[in-house]
Amino acid sequence: MLRAAALYLFGQHAQLCVLRSQAPRIWFSMMLHTEARNPVTCDDSVKGDRPECSFPIGQKISRREKIGFLIKALLDVEDSKDAVYGTLDAWVAWEQNFPIAPLKNVLLSLEREQQWHRVVQVIKWMLSKGQGNTIGTYQQLIRALDMDHRAEEAHNFWMKKIGNDFHSVPWQTCHVMISVYYRNNMLDRLVKLFRGLEAFGRKPTEKKIVQKVADAYEQLGLVDEKDRVMEKYADLFRQSRTLGQNVMRNPRE
Repeated sequence: MLRAAALYLFGQHAQLCVLRSQAPRIWFSMMLHTEARNPVTCDDSVKGDRPECSFPIGQKISRREKIGFLIKALLDVEDSKDAVYGTLDAWVAWEQNFPIAPLKNVLLSLEREQQWHRVVQVIKWMLSKGQGNTIGTYQQLIRALDMDHRAEEAHNFWMKKIGNDFHSVPWQTCHVMISVYYRNNMLDRLVKLFRGLEAFGRKPTEKKIVQKVADAYEQLGLVDEKDRVMEKYADLFRQSRTLGQNVMRNPRE
């Protein structure tokens, strides 16, 4: 009798685990295919920064509400690739077109929450679907990897996707990678990147870039190179001082 009871409980537990793993897919399917019958309700009294919202079965919800639901699902789901990818797959399952714009809003919300690991997972999922292959997305992924303490992975991604395109990669993206190298004391890689850009006749657009490069040269003991860079791009510092003086002379009323 005890053996039979134990087997029954084990079977019930296994079935519950299966249902939990399928819950996001079932939930999203119900949301996307049914008509509105009940209002969305949110309980602001729940402890924490985010209110608890319920979406009753049999209800058609707006795009904004679906975005909010996905954000909450991503914050609550277990930290595994399969769970996160399954949630995202379920969310887009019934979309006619891949929802790039809503996903950008999701990523911005996750960044505000400083959920860098989730940002990385969402972007990698997008790329695995052949979506979001833009410099902007690559830049966002590199920054998220750095903030998630994965600077080496950020470097590998840079080398694979961008690092051989010194001719046209935007300076803003280069600055992101230079900052990653600077923060993580990868100074040899920093100066190598900058030299590659200089070899293509690329001139930095901000004095912050030049200052980081000069600091890197100094820390590497290459003082002559530091002086060369500071002299070559001195106009960026003069422009900054001139702009500051003009602001002082013409303050806003």
